[in-house]
Amino acid sequence: LSHTQGKKHQAGLARRAAMEAKLARQKGETDVMMPLKSSLQSARSATKVKIGRPGYEVSKSRDPQSKERCLTFELHYPELDDPLNRQPRHRFMSAYEQRVETPPDRNYQYLLIACDPYETVAFKIPNEPINRGEGKFVTNWDTTGKVFTLTLHLLESQSKPQE
Repeated sequence: LSHTQGKKHQAGLARRAAMEAKLARQKGETDVMMPLKSSLQSARSATKVKIGRPGYEVSKSRDPQSKERCLTFELHYPELDDPLNRQPRHRFMSAYEQRVETPPDRNYQYLLIACDPYETVAFKIPNEPINRGEGKFVTNWDTTGKVFTLTLHLLESQSKPQE
């Protein structure tokens, strides 16, 4: 007889199957080989499918009155299914929070813009104070064109020597 048909081998297989069935009953699983995923987990993972990066344009300029540097970010979300209920969100992240570039460069900060189901986009901008005054920090969400625009003004740092 070959090894797999032997009495000892068959007894070992039966013992192992009984042990796995006992462990499965303790955990509440129905199938020994494949644990049952809850429907909540599978539904949550189904909504996490990303459809890629949005198209974007970045433009730099200077404010004519205050001479502050101005950055305008325009992101296009053409495949967004419900633009009235899904609006892009933005967040500023310090160089020490991010985990992409090591070591962190304290001269920069990151502007993150996210809108499901698109991937989150990060822009590396100078780590200077942002002017949040009236008309200096503006966001706009165009629901018909599905375009998100963010304009910010960077305050001039006082550490530069005057000529």
